[in-house]
Amino acid sequence: LGMLSAIPGLSGGMNPQQDKINRELFVGNTPPGTSELLLMHFLNAAMRRINLCQPHETPILNCRLNPKFAFIELVSAEMANHAMNMSGIPFLGAVLKISRPSKYSGPPLTTVRTWQQLTGAQLPVGAAVDAETEKMSRELFIGNTTPEMSEQMIREFLGNAMEQVGLNITPGNPIQACRVSGKFAFVELRSAQEATNALNLNNIPFMGAALRVGRPSKWNGPPDQHGNWEDILAKYMAGELQLGGPGAAAALNQAPAPAAPTTEPGAPTSHIVELQGMLTADDLANDDEYQEILEDTTEECGQFGTLLQVVIPKANEVGATKVFLEYSTAQDAAQAMSNLHNRTFDGRRVVGNYFDPQRFEQKDYA
Repeated sequence: LGMLSAIPGLSGGMNPQQDKINRELFVGNTPPGTSELLLMHFLNAAMRRINLCQPHETPILNCRLNPKFAFIELVSAEMANHAMNMSGIPFLGAVLKISRPSKYSGPPLTTVRTWQQLTGAQLPVGAAVDAETEKMSRELFIGNTTPEMSEQMIREFLGNAMEQVGLNITPGNPIQACRVSGKFAFVELRSAQEATNALNLNNIPFMGAALRVGRPSKWNGPPDQHGNWEDILAKYMAGELQLGGPGAAAALNQAPAPAAPTTEPGAPTSHIVELQGMLTADDLANDDEYQEILEDTTEECGQFGTLLQVVIPKANEVGATKVFLEYSTAQDAAQAMSNLHNRTFDGRRVVGNYFDPQRFEQKDYA
């Protein structure tokens, strides 16, 4: 009995199993790449840094890791109470949720604060606050795929391309999974940052098609600033990018954006977007190719909001080579403009403008 009393947080009158429950905490939203040792070292250091424990103490004794969460065991129930103030701490691009496990039956704490309240720090931009958001931040939409492309082929091709130009953060294929659905696919990357880097693969040629790489329609994060595959190759030819070099991704983000047209779209004035420079007359010559372009444009531009319809005048019609996107709101149209205006498409600069709704309703596409 005397030995039990000497263990921190364990009194002789307490059941050892209950004491262990009182010293345990649930850690949710652990991101891919987490290890038990890494998580323990990180949280121990965080507790020392903000004086939740003494500088010489190691409050976390053990960690059990599951695919999307973990349990940590602390030296005492009191130290577990202190550690709950770390809920909300950013870790590997995610935001950890720290709380009592469901089997805890002790008194609730009323003085627990979040990491942000304790430190005054803000959540990092783009940080995933739950497992679903974290997974969404690692997913990308791949458009314009063909029936001949298998999941393994897409995964290996795009993963190899990322490694060749240095868009991966750590060695190995950054694409963990791929699922194909008709004329498009979805890929899941190893980390949110690598997913952002992979957006630079947009328009990469593969098996006779130019793949469209973008965020899925359910993405509600901030607009991404990125280039296209043509931009990567242009930077390499200009000596701004060393293929395979560790700083390739940083160079892409730091390099100046392509020169914009003399007129920039201002505040949204319409829920309809007009795109010029995206298509040529040759693209509209074949009915099958026209239908494929229409489907791909609908799928890709649906990422930016509620897309009501896409209008692409045919080769012999007024407004040929223009693309018109009708969104449900001007805000959705603005989101599309921020992603499409001044982008490169098959080597051509795309120019976006807000289009008059009355002219659109009258089918005046001139």
